This record gives sequence, structure tokens and C-alpha cells, in this order.
Amino acid sequence: MDSWPQSNTTSQMDSEAQQNRPNELVLTGTSRQNLADMSSGRHYLCGYFAAFTNISITFPIQKVLFRQQLYGLRTRDAVRQLQHDGLRNLYRGILPPLMQKTTTLALMFGLYEDFSNLLLQHTTAPELLTRSVAAVLAGTTEAVLTPFERVQTLLQDNKHHNRFNNTFHAFRTLRSYGFQEYYRGLLPILLRNGPSNALFFGLRGPIKQCLPEATSYSTHLVNDFICGGLLGAMLGFLFYPVNVVKARMQSQVGGDFQSFRVVFLTIWKEREGKVSHLFRGAHLNYHRSILSWGIINATYEFLLKFF
Repeated sequence: MDSWPQSNTTSQMDSEAQQNRPNELVLTGTSRQNLADMSSGRHYLCGYFAAFTNISITFPIQKVLFRQQLYGLRTRDAVRQLQHDGLRNLYRGILPPLMQKTTTLALMFGLYEDFSNLLLQHTTAPELLTRSVAAVLAGTTEAVLTPFERVQTLLQDNKHHNRFNNTFHAFRTLRSYGFQEYYRGLLPILLRNGPSNALFFGLRGPIKQCLPEATSYSTHLVNDFICGGLLGAMLGFLFYPVNVVKARMQSQVGGDFQSFRVVFLTIWKEREGKVSHLFRGAHLNYHRSILSWGIINATYEFLLKFF
């Protein structure tokens, strides 16, 4: 007789345990999802602050480089042009790249991680191919922010100093030319973003492995700076002609939308068909990229340790 109540109690306990078990699994799944979301979010945040740090430091150098790309000037002539513009105009046009680059790099690092995780979960392709596709998708998505790069070009061009007062004035002025005017120069940006992202994320790991093993925060920081700087310099040089064409396209306001090929051939003729003239400013871009992408990569990896 005494055994029956014990059996009923045990049965009730087992039943309650079975009822509670699914809830425990749901909670565990939810917790894992929240952790995954938090992990993904930190890549966006670290990319944002890495870009902010970089733009604040390197903007004057970028402005010299832009003048060389647009007009084919020598470095000292571009510097003299900025000196003539005055200190007041030195950081003129910084708001668009600050807004664009912080958002772009947040998307670059964040979307790369998101697309990689998504593709790795739902495809059986080799990881190298999957991550390359994720990098290209992230770079293509970044092109949505082309209007910021477009306005930055106009504000940095001294021919437009008297035409556009500031970033918001430039956006308002372009609106009268139609929505497509914001996306002038989209093709070279697409040609640059996707492949350069794939090479950056694909080579970042192998290059770092070739460096001396880091044993402290400071040596990790140095290695990340070297790795990012080398990649940035290489990619900046490789895609330099594409950026020259982009700068020429985006310096125009109104008029016909010329193809990439037509603009390239026009520049090629203007610069006497010489590769050295086409790459004028590339040496400054090389050094700027070492500094810029060194700062970006080192800052990004450093911040990841704290988020």
C-alpha cells in the first residue's frame, strides 16, 4: 500500500520534469541567440569607432591625395593649394567621410561576420569561398552610402568652394538634379568595394600568421597595425586607377552620365597616355593607406577585446 503513493509522487515528478524540460531548452536557445546578437553587434560598433579614429587623424592627407587624383598635381603643388585655401578650409568636407566611413566600416566588419555566419550555416561550400562571397556581399551593401562619398568629392574640390556651403547644402543642391545624381560614380565604387573586401578579409589572417608571435597587448597592437597597413597599401595601389575615375565622375554636377570606359579614356588622353601620370599621387596614397588601415585594423582588433 505504501508503494503506490511513492509511485504516484515519482510519476508526478517525472511529468513535471518533462513539462519543464522544453522550457529550459527554449530559454537556453534564446540565451544563445541573444549572445550571438551581442557578438554580432560588437563588430559593427568596433568598426564604427575604428573609422572615426582613422578619419580624424588622416583627413588632411586624404585631401592632398584627392587633389592629386582629380587634377594630376604633384604633392607639393597639392599641398600649396591647400595652404592657399587656408586653415579654415583644411577640414572642410570632413563630415561626409566621417558619416560615410564610420557607417561603411561598421557595415564592412559587421555584415562580413553576419553574412559569413549565415552562409556557413546554410551552405556546404568551402569556407574560403563562403567567406569571400560574404566579403563581396558586404562591400556591395556598402555602396548604398555612395551619396556621402559623392558629396565629399564635391566639397574637397576647390572649384566648388563657392557653390556649396557645407554638407547639407550640397545634398539639397543635388536633389534638384534628380535622385540618380547622388549615385554618380556608383560603378567604380562597386568595382572597388567587393574585390577589395574579399582580398582584405582573405589575406588578413595569413599575413598576421607570418609576423612574429605576439605575447602582449602592445605586440598584438603592432602586429594588427602592420597587417592592416600592408593590406591597405597593397589594395590602395591596386585599385588606385579606379579611384581616379571615381573622383572625375563625382566631381561633375549635372550633365550626361558617362560610362567608366569613356571617363577612363578621357583621363588617359589628358595624362598623355602615361601610367606614371595615371598613378600620380599613388605614392602618397600608399603611405596614407599604411597609416589609415593600420589604425583601422589595430583599433578594431583592440576594441574587440573590450566589447
